Amino acid sequence: MLELLRNAALSFSLGLGAALAMAAPGYALDHVTYGTNWLAQAEHGGFYQAVADGTYAKYGLDVKIVQGGPNAANSALLIAGKIDFYMGGPQEELSAVAQGIPILDVAAIFQKDPQVLLAHPDAGVDKFEDLAKLKTIFISKDGYLSYFEWMKANFKGFRDEQYKPYTFNPAPFLADKQSAQQGYLTSEPYEIEKQAGWSPKVFLLADHGYAPYSTMITTSQTMVDKKPDLVQRFVDASIEGWYNYLYGDNSKANALIKADNPEMTDGQIAYSIAKMKEYGIIESGEALDKGIGCITDAHYKKFYDEMVAIKVVKSEVDYKKAFTTAFVCKGKGMALKK
Repeated sequence: MLELLRNAALSFSLGLGAALAMAAPGYALDHVTYGTNWLAQAEHGGFYQAVADGTYAKYGLDVKIVQGGPNAANSALLIAGKIDFYMGGPQEELSAVAQGIPILDVAAIFQKDPQVLLAHPDAGVDKFEDLAKLKTIFISKDGYLSYFEWMKANFKGFRDEQYKPYTFNPAPFLADKQSAQQGYLTSEPYEIEKQAGWSPKVFLLADHGYAPYSTMITTSQTMVDKKPDLVQRFVDASIEGWYNYLYGDNSKANALIKADNPEMTDGQIAYSIAKMKEYGIIESGEALDKGIGCITDAHYKKFYDEMVAIKVVKSEVDYKKAFTTAFVCKGKGMALKK
């Protein structure tokens, strides 16, 4: 009897000790930094959701979101090891591989790149190919060197003479009915409608064959090699955050977004969420069956082949070094969808 009591006391003592140890500072959450590619917005909502509703904490993580913006250098901070994860994109990662920089994508939150071209509703532009008839297309330098090259290679009629630099000001487009303008599905159409009082024609490049993933979780090869458990926890928690943001109560996440970016409005957030759902930006392709964040070799290679074809990426670049499928496509978080 005394032996039983002694053993029971020992078990209680060990259990109490473990509980106290877990609460001690030495067992604090793992600190993680995630750098975004722009100012806080609904397009980052799942990450803010996982902060706001405690999902990251549930996975043993204390996550700080480092906001991007016009003067931010979050991609450089990742390369320098100053942040743990970054909201990269396949073209950046393929470029890094070409330069021998060991970073890679571990999840693809956006199955479709939200890049669009916008046209006036009364300019006779009814399908994507009609954009080739226009005199002018306002595109950024990066767009001119990537997807405009892809457009010229895959559709008849697009030509360099159409190109004019896009300065992120819609005024030149609004003033010229025979022009088109680049934009982000979730933002420029909303702003143009507010300013002009009419809705532009919207052409999502992804729905016409342009195949990059977008809004990645990108990290270093060292992180993948040395801390795969932390990578998996961050990926899993972020995916759950996205399901909860799209289908649960996202009010606290939106409050965090507006705190980081005071110019963000409820109207813009609501519009962005609706368009992400309508166009399958997050849930389409493999993500429908295998969960948000899914990356496949076939999808990544399709974009790589497109970039090689237009000589944006050299054929000797090993595209497989730009990503890993080890952490995704497991159906994580799908039960949260309501």
